[in-house]
Amino acid sequence: MPRKARIDAPGALHHIIIRGIERKAIFKNDVDKDNFLERLGSILKETETPCYAWVLMSNHAHLLMKTGYVPIATIMRRLITVYAQQFNRKYNRHGQLFQNRYKSFLCEEEVYLKELVRYIHLNPVRAKMVKEMAGLKLYPYTGHSALMGKNKNEWQSVDYVLNLFEKNGKSARRNYALFVSKGIEDGKRPDLVGGGLIRSVGGWSALSLSKKEGVRIKGDERILGSSDFVKGVLKKANENLDEYTKLKSNAPDLDELIKRIASYYKIDLEELKTSTKNRLVSKARAMLSYMAVRKLRVSCADVARSLNIAPSAVSKAAVRGQINSERNKVQRVILGG
Repeated sequence: MPRKARIDAPGALHHIIIRGIERKAIFKNDVDKDNFLERLGSILKETETPCYAWVLMSNHAHLLMKTGYVPIATIMRRLITVYAQQFNRKYNRHGQLFQNRYKSFLCEEEVYLKELVRYIHLNPVRAKMVKEMAGLKLYPYTGHSALMGKNKNEWQSVDYVLNLFEKNGKSARRNYALFVSKGIEDGKRPDLVGGGLIRSVGGWSALSLSKKEGVRIKGDERILGSSDFVKGVLKKANENLDEYTKLKSNAPDLDELIKRIASYYKIDLEELKTSTKNRLVSKARAMLSYMAVRKLRVSCADVARSLNIAPSAVSKAAVRGQINSERNKVQRVILGG
């Protein structure tokens, strides 16, 4: 059975799990973890992607992030591809480092954000890597230490999470710590990572009872949320797919797209392929990057090769193109969508 496409949209909350192939280590020491975090932080700051919770274990990692202007798939590709290459070179190994595709669950924020922050940050306690809350507060490879004020990560959305518990800083940390500590007795939470059916019906037992009673519940292994939330997400995803299919069927190839953009902005074609800071050229390059990457799903690497710039520059340009107030008008003219 073919695997289902990832579901994503600006503002979508994702619980992401990456695991080592055959459950082998993806971090052999703290230096590896530091390298991973340095790259993660750099990408999140560059793309302005919010991160609410994270933890690095020896053979897996959890991230809780919200899609900004750059798709989560792009973030993850940039993160794990380069890390795997560096890891293999460092340890003179070959082949895959990570187990298949990373798991990604699109989550209903109002229902699951706090629960997921707690679940993710308690990983070292459940694995007995630290001794309960006192040890967790000082453990440097989870976002909990930053939320408790013991560590600082500029790329972590600390204030956003603490404001869920209280507006005052000290009270917020106290309430947050109490909330996390109460989760220790819950142990593993398959309802937060298993995918498949809807959790908000009251857990696995309630879900089983619903099945026995013949109650149909809308579910999807990629989504964690209420039935209405799932239906809404799938509807939007189908609309996006329909738009993409329509655009792609009549879309120009990348070379033709570049020509159309240059013509629209009345600039020389070769100017798009230079590092000039000219305002009009920068605007044209941003719109080109947005249409190619976001709408036609051309890789940043392919666009970068055509423009003679770095993939990271394409990613940044696509963000500028997406927030441009003229975006829809230009798209209608260039792509007819």
